[in-house]
Amino acid sequence: MEPLFSISDIAERTGFSQDTIRYYERIGLLPEVRRKNNGHREYTQSDLDCFTFVAFLKRANMPLKEIERYIMFYKAENYEGCYNVLQEHKIMIEAQISDMLTALDLMKYKIENYKELMGLTSSTSGPAPQTPQGG
Repeated sequence: MEPLFSISDIAERTGFSQDTIRYYERIGLLPEVRRKNNGHREYTQSDLDCFTFVAFLKRANMPLKEIERYIMFYKAENYEGCYNVLQEHKIMIEAQISDMLTALDLMKYKIENYKELMGLTSSTSGPAPQTPQGG
C-alpha cells in the first residue's frame, strides 16, 4: 500500500507553509486532495512528488504564473508545452548565472583592489573585468 502523508508532512518535506499548500490546492496546482473521514487532508506519494517539483521550481525563481502554465500543460498531457515552459526558464537561469558570474568577478577584483589600497596585499589582482565603472 502506498504511504500517505498529512499536510504537516508535506509542509516539512517541501518547506511550504500549510497555508501555502492550501492556496496551491485552491488554485489548482494539485488535483483534488483526498480527505479522511475526519476531514483531514491525505496526500499520496504522487502528491508529494508534485509539491516537491513545485518547490524546486519556486527555488529556481520560476514565477507562480509560469508554474501554473506548466501544470496546465502537464494535466493536458501537452508535453511540448511542458518542454517549452521548462526550456524558457532554463535559458533565463543560464543568463542569470552568467550575470552573477560577471558580478562575482567584478566583486573579487574590487575586494583585491581595496585590500591593496589598504596595504593588506601586493597587487596580484590582474586586469579589471570589463564592466561598468563605479566605486
